[in-house]
Amino acid sequence: MASKECMVISLLVVALISVIVVGMILSEKDEKVPCYFVFGDSLSDNGNNNNLETSIKANFSPYGHDFPNGPTGRFTNGKTMHDFLAEHFGIHDYIPPFAIAKDNESVNVTQGVNYASGWAGIRDESGQRLGVRIPLNEQLRNHKIIVSRISKKMGDSAAKKHLSECIYALQIGGNDYTDNFFQPEHYNTSHQYTQEHHVTGQPICRIGTDTITPKLGIDTLP
Repeated sequence: MASKECMVISLLVVALISVIVVGMILSEKDEKVPCYFVFGDSLSDNGNNNNLETSIKANFSPYGHDFPNGPTGRFTNGKTMHDFLAEHFGIHDYIPPFAIAKDNESVNVTQGVNYASGWAGIRDESGQRLGVRIPLNEQLRNHKIIVSRISKKMGDSAAKKHLSECIYALQIGGNDYTDNFFQPEHYNTSHQYTQEHHVTGQPICRIGTDTITPKLGIDTLP
């Protein structure tokens, strides 16, 4: 019972932090935002899970009921928070999922890419009992692929400047508790760590250091 109560409290914290982070990111309204990169879980996923061996998918009805293109892999009936934010920043095209952008040179990755994966976590093992997902470590590796592609297209100096002006959103952490720490029958992390130190030392801060940017909005569990 206690673990379920902790789970509910954690999810409420995520919702509250989401509101705070959106407000912080919207403060960039008057600044030029050339691109927007997204890392996260199902709250941010826009199609990266579609072709993975997992039961966590959203590319079918009733998902996408109110979205112009129907079901796309977004875990919502319409747009995600990041779709609205990209529009707010003046980015007219939807930010493409990495699953589509990685092998398609015609996709304009200079405007940003979404790396989020439903049921992913900060910890590599979080969510693994339900199938394949893309944990944060792998999302960071995927971002390096895109950064290399942008550098090849723009040149190293121009790419570095371009990427330093982008906004990077991170919305992840819930699954590290709901499908890891609070599931001792499937994972042993609750026997190794306290709830407060469960995700300590994981790769959150590497996004900023890898891309040389101060514009990082973090929406995750404390």
